[in-house]
Amino acid sequence: MTITELAPPLGEPLTLAETKAHLRVETSADDALLTALIATVRDYLERETGLALLTRTFRLYLDGWPMSRVIPIGRGPVQTIEAVTVYDAAGGPVAVDTSGFTLDGQARPARLILPSQPEPGLAINGIEIDFSAGFGASGTDVPDVLKRAMLLHAALLYEFRGAVPPNSQPAAVPLGYDRLIAPFCRRRL
Repeated sequence: MTITELAPPLGEPLTLAETKAHLRVETSADDALLTALIATVRDYLERETGLALLTRTFRLYLDGWPMSRVIPIGRGPVQTIEAVTVYDAAGGPVAVDTSGFTLDGQARPARLILPSQPEPGLAINGIEIDFSAGFGASGTDVPDVLKRAMLLHAALLYEFRGAVPPNSQPAAVPLGYDRLIAPFCRRRL
């Protein structure tokens, strides 16, 4: 199972003004750095939790249907299923009728059941499911606790900006970060 992002987020959950206020930065000298740090901490949080903070479209690739008929979707919260495509043996796309599907988009991972699941003709990535996931279109839709974790993380990276090059970020996470994001992390046995 592979998930790719079809379009990047249209913004960031944190604004530059929010971040500067948290850091007590009053000049614009570090605006470019702070903007880059906001993207870095968002990306890190999304990778750690499997969440999409701002709503955007993804594609899930499957080799075959799960035996249980329940399709886990590792990015969430899933808002909508946009399209389901199965490729025949010649590599031609066949749209799957998704009317009557069942989606539990808030589950971790999200779960989808399709009424019909035609067999793919390709052995690898023969099934594509396009879906949108995220809390909403703007940072105000993102839970405050996640924004707080991002602000703490940005502050730590900003403090160590001279010690760790930008391409090696994030170099560390602040104390308490794991506790803030813990309710949103997937648990594995």
